Amino acid sequence: MNTQIQVPAGYRSDAQGRLVHEAMIKPIDWERDRLVQQLVGRASKLNSQLADFKAAAFGDVRAFIEMSFEEYGAKVGGKKGNVTLLSFDGRYKLQIAVQDSISFDERLQAARSLIDECLAEWIEGARPEVVTLVNDAFRTDTKGEIRTARVLALRRLEIADERWQRAMTAIGEACQVTSSKEYLRIYERIGDTDQYRPVSLDIASIALPEA
Repeated sequence: MNTQIQVPAGYRSDAQGRLVHEAMIKPIDWERDRLVQQLVGRASKLNSQLADFKAAAFGDVRAFIEMSFEEYGAKVGGKKGNVTLLSFDGRYKLQIAVQDSISFDERLQAARSLIDECLAEWIEGARPEVVTLVNDAFRTDTKGEIRTARVLALRRLEIADERWQRAMTAIGEACQVTSSKEYLRIYERIGDTDQYRPVSLDIASIALPEA
């Protein structure tokens, strides 16, 4: 359990928890601390505002969808999917995208075993690109996780071998949706073109104004 250190008057606690008398703190260290504290305070307020905006935006869009459904006497039900809303003049576009997180259960290992049987038998005549695709599909990323998209891409290969077909069935049945996440994206049309640029809400991707 973390305990809050009581800092006596006239002292400050440094990054290692040591008490330092204020008279021993250099002016540049005071100024650095002031700058960091000020910017973090402003960032915290912006973070709170973004959270409020996100909650309100999702709520407003869902309410609008329900209103639109009611116009046709339909009820909103089942899993929520992707939706795109355009302003009347088409200048702005708002998207809510649903992204599923997919993992594989133990049946993926059964699929790999069947695929390995195929490759071992085809080793002489197997197309190099097929072997490369298989090896890449089952290679883990930097986090030690299987690349889902590459494994699922194997199912697009037209291979008639019965073992391969069973392996593809096992891959499909091994897929488990572990969670779903909704994303809000806002776009503005570029001039009179049919292209849109994102209105970024990510501080890292926002361009600084020109001097």
